[in-house]
Amino acid sequence: MKNNKMKTQENVFNNNISTKLKFLAGIESTDLLKKLGTSDTGLKNENIEKQREIFGDNKIAYQNQKSLIHRIFNAFINPFTMILLFLATISFVMDILIPVMNNHADEADFLTLIIIITMVIISGLLRFTQETRSGNAAQKLLEMITTTTCVERDNNGKTEISLDEVVVGDIIHLAAGDMIPADMRILKAKDLFISQSSLTGESEPIEKFPAAVQKEYDSFTDFPNLLFMGSNVVSGTAKGVVVSTGQNTMFGTMAKSISDKPVITSFEKGVNSVSWVLIRFMFVMVPIVLFVNGFTKGNWMEAFLFAISIAVGLTPEMLPMIVTTCLAKGAVAMSKKKTIIKNLNSIQNFGAMDILCTDKTGTITQNKVILEYHLDVQGKEDTRVLKHAFLNSYYQTGLRNLMDIAIINRTLEEKGTEDILKDLALKYEKVDEIPFDFNRRRMSVVVSDSNGKKQMITKGAVEEMLSVCSFVEYSGNIEPITYELKEKILKTADELNEDGMRVIAVAQKTNPSPADSFSVKDETDMVLMGYLAFLDPPKDSAAAAIKSLSEYGVTTKILTGDNDKVTACICKQVGIKADNILLGSEIESLTDTELSILAEETNVFAKLSPNQKKRIVDILRANGHTVGFMGDGINDAAAMKASDIGISVDSAVDIAKESADIILLEKDLSILKQGIIEGRITYANMIKYIKMTASSNFGNMFSVLAASAFIPFLPMMSIHLIFLNLIYDISCIAIPWDNVDKEFLKIPRKWDASSVGNFMIWIGPASSVFDITTYLLMYFIICPKYVSNGVLYNSIPESQTALRALYISVFQAGWFIESMWSQTLVIHMIRTPKIPFIQSRASFPVFSLTFTGIALLTIIPFTKFGAKIGLAPLPFEYFGWLILTIILYMFLATILKNLYVKRYKELL
Repeated sequence: MKNNKMKTQENVFNNNISTKLKFLAGIESTDLLKKLGTSDTGLKNENIEKQREIFGDNKIAYQNQKSLIHRIFNAFINPFTMILLFLATISFVMDILIPVMNNHADEADFLTLIIIITMVIISGLLRFTQETRSGNAAQKLLEMITTTTCVERDNNGKTEISLDEVVVGDIIHLAAGDMIPADMRILKAKDLFISQSSLTGESEPIEKFPAAVQKEYDSFTDFPNLLFMGSNVVSGTAKGVVVSTGQNTMFGTMAKSISDKPVITSFEKGVNSVSWVLIRFMFVMVPIVLFVNGFTKGNWMEAFLFAISIAVGLTPEMLPMIVTTCLAKGAVAMSKKKTIIKNLNSIQNFGAMDILCTDKTGTITQNKVILEYHLDVQGKEDTRVLKHAFLNSYYQTGLRNLMDIAIINRTLEEKGTEDILKDLALKYEKVDEIPFDFNRRRMSVVVSDSNGKKQMITKGAVEEMLSVCSFVEYSGNIEPITYELKEKILKTADELNEDGMRVIAVAQKTNPSPADSFSVKDETDMVLMGYLAFLDPPKDSAAAAIKSLSEYGVTTKILTGDNDKVTACICKQVGIKADNILLGSEIESLTDTELSILAEETNVFAKLSPNQKKRIVDILRANGHTVGFMGDGINDAAAMKASDIGISVDSAVDIAKESADIILLEKDLSILKQGIIEGRITYANMIKYIKMTASSNFGNMFSVLAASAFIPFLPMMSIHLIFLNLIYDISCIAIPWDNVDKEFLKIPRKWDASSVGNFMIWIGPASSVFDITTYLLMYFIICPKYVSNGVLYNSIPESQTALRALYISVFQAGWFIESMWSQTLVIHMIRTPKIPFIQSRASFPVFSLTFTGIALLTIIPFTKFGAKIGLAPLPFEYFGWLILTIILYMFLATILKNLYVKRYKELL
């Protein structure tokens, strides 16, 4: 009968998820351990690989891990390449298919099609290569961040292992701040509160218990004895057994069913909006060019092909590649500065950040806490206070922090001279524990000595400890706490705080609960023993780093749960104004409107709860700031998620690292400054390409419309425009590696799509002015003088087709070269508000590629290839006029730049 029951349970265990979870919650823990082939002390070494083979790895195969085919498709298919492919199809029909079908195969022209396809291939290959390199680099960077869990395995005891190495049957020990590594059934728990917001969206943590349950629940996550991958421990401790890993977890099941499309960030929206502005602009202007040329020239086929070439010229097909390359380069550059980018798009927010909110401990302090004093309530050294503090820190299994380590180290140092401190771990054994949480701000352990005497020992923030103490050890006696004593105790703590010390109180209670069942309600009527005073001195680099951040337009605000006086002392030492400190208790009484005003004026916020930190971040963002939050504790996770850019360190608790967009390999503000600079360089080089492409295209449209209306032939053949665009695009490939002016890096930069439109209107027409002067020069001076012996095109008899064709070829060669010179030099003009080449120089890759492009296009009219595409050599005199034209163009562009900067306070 028993075997049949176990067999039935075996079948249920492998059933659908609903039945499986009900079974896991209802079975007794001892039976469950047997079924999983494990024990209360964990798996045997020889069973670990077997479990992995049966139940799989503890990895989630997210849908956004795209296949090679998918990545190739995405690289080549975007709005710009779709336009090019459409134009290529038209070119194929008009230039190749129709001549072949009309038995004029010798008239088929493959060149336009070849150039368009070449542009698509170059753009796609570059984007695919950069995204692959970016993905590989990001993966390598993420592998540097190790998230671990505490596992107990037979014969090995407790050890920290990577989450990926967890298998079904592993015994896991959890404490506050830990991520749940897989789906688990609780075996033991103490005041265990779990945040399941990543699974359910509910912000409030819920308490979990180990007992088996048979009750039906509306939701899987409501089972009180089950823990799910993706959630995290808010407070308390637990021991559990892993029942599902990887794809078989609740989280894995959800990951398979949800869409793989990530949320579109403001940065992506900005890039997309600019892209569609250019596309809509093209869709409006191209038909105008078509009809103007068709009506004025009378050759609709030629006008149609020219309109196609204009569309190609207006298509910024390199935009996706430039953006991807800038982001990937920024991420790799940041990694060399000990900054890991988890989300590439967060780089732009990094550069835009103008307020950095951060905790005090470890960021502006050394994070090396030293126990300076252990005092009784009269302020005298008392070894008994240290003894009780040691028992509390040594036996706790929850959120052990730097103060606990300092207490233990100080006890070990003094035990050689103080008999009372010798062999404490052997003289006492732990009975129970009431873990720390951020509302009580204290934690307790219950210990028993060799005589069976039980003591509850509690330590925590002074105010919270006074609220649970009714008595005090004073001059060797136990006395009730009077109002005068409370005032004296608080005054002593304040004096230590003002010296920059963090003070916590220690209390004890003998035989705290006759029922031997201990909880928070037993933390009453305790006896206050004394204080512990800790010193965490500021980092030597903190003051310089905060000053440097300020020079780069970033205001540093301290958001801490620590004491206001300690915080003020430390802040003053590092140069943060702490005259006006806002406390958590004061924030509770403020409306959002009142807080929004005070948040702007206040740089130090103290004694905050996690929700209050989040509220301040929300308020600052609502005020229009780009807010970064730097934290490493579970109490920082909510604020990090609420910020524009969450920043953590690789030594942070798991949930903090999961909430972060950026992870620093060292907790140092000076490293953060380097990341901010790199973020602004990345943004600068992206916006350069966008603005120069938009303004150049806008200027070209004016030029084409002017030429179409007044010149009796096309100013440039379609093949010329397409080839010109190809060389220009190749010249832009080096932009992600360009230099950026130091002045530009000093100010936070937000994405503003409207500035692109303003820039197009101001700067674009400048090139058109000199395109038009080039038309006049070529039509009235150069061509008549060197081609037709002083005769203008309209006066050449139609019978002299060769002379007319040469006139057009020389004219088109003149604008072909001038257009490349002006379009390429605009890169050097727009990349800086300064005078190009003199006050600000482009990087070598940009300089070499742009001038190689100019040289190549200048030579083409003098080659056989130039003759093949309808261009003729130009006289030497033309280049004198060209140099004058370019000098005047740069002069006008500089004036317009200065006027634009004066009006809009920025160029890029």
